[in-house]
Amino acid sequence: MAKTKPYKPANILLKREKGTLLYLFLVPLFIAVVIALFKINIQAFLLNSISFALFFFTVKLSIKGFNQEFEYKNSSLIEAPKIPYKTIAAFMLGISSFFAAYIAGDKSFISSLFFSVIATTGYYMYYGFDPKEDKLENLGDISAEFVLQTIGEAKAKLLTIESNMDKIEDTVLHKKLNIAMIKAKNILKTIQEDPKDIRVARKFLIVYIDGVAKVTDSYVSMDEDDIDSKTKEKLYGLMEDLNSKFDKELERLKNNNKFDLDVHIDVLKEQIKN
Repeated sequence: MAKTKPYKPANILLKREKGTLLYLFLVPLFIAVVIALFKINIQAFLLNSISFALFFFTVKLSIKGFNQEFEYKNSSLIEAPKIPYKTIAAFMLGISSFFAAYIAGDKSFISSLFFSVIATTGYYMYYGFDPKEDKLENLGDISAEFVLQTIGEAKAKLLTIESNMDKIEDTVLHKKLNIAMIKAKNILKTIQEDPKDIRVARKFLIVYIDGVAKVTDSYVSMDEDDIDSKTKEKLYGLMEDLNSKFDKELERLKNNNKFDLDVHIDVLKEQIKN
């Protein structure tokens, strides 16, 4: 049975597309590996394969760095990445370029070193550096570490649910879960933008999302054919209740933010009068 495809916002797709240019490095190396294989040139095959592996590893490191950067730029409250994947990838690109030119390509040491420096410099100029500063604004009596830990736990649970969703073939249940995940991420984003509601919203972040994760864990641990229609109807009803809860939570957070805006406007009016 085909599954309903989950909604993916455009910005997520853009994140995944970044770094496509790096794959161009792999094309000539792949061709070189194939040619060496057909010519039964074992040495060339091994050296070109190592070059291909080095560049491929560089691309994967870069993708990790781009994803970290995307998360950092789209979060108002976040720590700087602990592992500078982009910086590591830049140096790996230099090492890979040197190996491909000097060891696998029989170029001179100076030429190979030049290619290496150009590759690393070009990477930095095009993709930039890893974020270095924490985005931990003053939250008053709320600890930034507490907020980050709570949001981190919620994100981990959402990833678990999405992983379980990939194994669910029931289209009705999959669709209801997908709607719930979109709403949950909207709530999480709203809290990140205004973390003062974290204590009140903690029940949503921990209890509800954790509950959904446990339900999906139990569901995918069974054979779907063994789950009777009565149990499935109960699950559908549970998802309806959950989506209703999420709607109310999001509305509460928005109303709270509107109240804060009204207060700030009134205070500014008084200051202008005085």
